Amino acid sequence: MKRLLFVCLTVVAITACGGKGGGGGNTDGGDPTGDGGGNGDGGGSGDGGITGCDPTFPECSDCADNDGDGDIDGFDVECTGPFDDNEASFATGIPGDNIDPVQQDCFFDGNSGAGDDGCNIHVCCLLGATTKADCPLGANQYNPQECPPPIGTGTISQMCIDTCGKLAPPGCDCFGCCTVCDPATNMCFDIDINPAVSPDCDASNISDPAKCLRCTKNTQCGNGECGGSTCVLCPGQDPNDLPPECSGQMCPTGSVTCGADGSCPADSYCANGCCIAILQ
Repeated sequence: MKRLLFVCLTVVAITACGGKGGGGGNTDGGDPTGDGGGNGDGGGSGDGGITGCDPTFPECSDCADNDGDGDIDGFDVECTGPFDDNEASFATGIPGDNIDPVQQDCFFDGNSGAGDDGCNIHVCCLLGATTKADCPLGANQYNPQECPPPIGTGTISQMCIDTCGKLAPPGCDCFGCCTVCDPATNMCFDIDINPAVSPDCDASNISDPAKCLRCTKNTQCGNGECGGSTCVLCPGQDPNDLPPECSGQMCPTGSVTCGADGSCPADSYCANGCCIAILQ
């Protein structure tokens, strides 16, 4: 069975692509640039989003194996959504998306900057640095005590939790720290998939901590639990990778299971079998 990161299948996409559709939306407007479109009129999913096969669509929804790895669109572990225009890496190819390696905002809203989502955390809080000396990026801006627990006493804003928490797919916190499983070995690691932080990380080297930097997921914001006894698929897994006692896949609290054809309610998309919200 093909393994997937974010899969958003529609009836049209299933017909056109033999069951291989694009991933879910991660722009804030349902538009590859993040500045227009909207769900139902050219972007997003559920009520008229990207469907079918079109070479002008972004790489993660054009029904083509753009990077030649044998996996198409949402079945490619490096595709983060249908508006992702770079199938060869965890980068989205969206101009201006997640370009700051130090101050991390909501990874899944299709832009950089904390102004519209209330999310702002130093990358070294995610990388587990307890001192400035341990911080590999932006150490001069780093105060461990400003991190949320367990490193410091800081907090994540309620606006961030409310806005971004519903956007994070299963296995990921709000800031792009995700449990990703190697499709070949099913060995899973918590890695920072932000290309500004792990620029050389891709599906071929998930197990290499020097290229896919290890991180500690924030427990206040996101859908971080997956795999094992949770019966929730991690990125890179398929149902065969879950324990035998997982008779049916479960979704994070507040999420519903995708339909048999990958369908989800309006303004949400199918990510590893669970319907995840799209930012409006």
